[in-house]
Amino acid sequence: MPQYSPADLTDLIIRVFVNSKVDPQTARVVAEALVRAEADGISSHGIARVPPYAEQAMNGKVDGFAKPTVTRTAAAVLDVDSRIGFAFPAIRLGLERAAEIVKETGIVAIGIKHSHHFGVAGHHVEDAANRGLMALAFSNTPAAIAPWGGSKALYGTNPIAFACPRGDGRPPLVIDLSVSTVARGKVVLADKTGEAIPDDWALDANGHATTDAKVALTGSMAPLGGRTAGAKGAALGLMIELLCGALTGSNFGYQGSSFFEPTGVPPSIGHLILVIDSNAFGGGAGTVARAEEMFAEILNQPGTRLPGDSRLAKRSAAPGGIAIPDALAQDLEARARA
Repeated sequence: MPQYSPADLTDLIIRVFVNSKVDPQTARVVAEALVRAEADGISSHGIARVPPYAEQAMNGKVDGFAKPTVTRTAAAVLDVDSRIGFAFPAIRLGLERAAEIVKETGIVAIGIKHSHHFGVAGHHVEDAANRGLMALAFSNTPAAIAPWGGSKALYGTNPIAFACPRGDGRPPLVIDLSVSTVARGKVVLADKTGEAIPDDWALDANGHATTDAKVALTGSMAPLGGRTAGAKGAALGLMIELLCGALTGSNFGYQGSSFFEPTGVPPSIGHLILVIDSNAFGGGAGTVARAEEMFAEILNQPGTRLPGDSRLAKRSAAPGGIAIPDALAQDLEARARA
């Protein structure tokens, strides 16, 4: 597999997007987000997303020239309209504006509407935590999970993320999960490589477990909690549909088309991000120190680690080069020359 430096890979992807009807500034923001995901070892949200993103931009399913807008609708509420464009510029705009007002309000809710794929949810809350803020993030996605007891997908895999700043220059603690057993992107990758999937990842169209990725993509993802406690994961999926679809004025998961298909109606889904200034709460300036007490107690137990530690280990190795599968690298190089 060819290896690229993060900078060279970013430049390659920018060229792909610019050749695919994407504004150069937007192309850079999106490329940086995908390379960041790949560098963290999250391939399902990394470079494999470039071809479908590019094809959707070419076909107008996502508007590569859209410029997000932000409106402060209440003291601590920001309404961001992605305008059927890529999510990353809208998220960046919302976080920047929230950072300006959160010291005044203590907490800010950012609702982002008419958007596209959220990317790695953990990265958005990590960006807030790097500003000294706690943060929570939610997004709905195109339908992939059936309501508990049903067989037709209605809810998305709907990620949840949380970040907390740490002391002494350490990277923030980041928790990032979806309400499905695994992200749907992992099944898509398995389908492309012809690999079998574990039998607890997904269900066929009749609601039965399957190890065939292609069959899984015609059925639904298994909710978090699996066969015995999946009702909890499905309930969380519904909660996020209401927070990100109904609350923001965006599509529900079943109303938008796939992030992976080149054509179809725009996904037009929503995101909700909450940023919190701990100085406005009882923990005050001691919040981070108290958090470190908890982290120390966790790590005192043999065999434990903090959420996100494996991601950070992969990130530290990324400057030495990011390996891309041969076929994908050839595809990107061809698109960049077009």
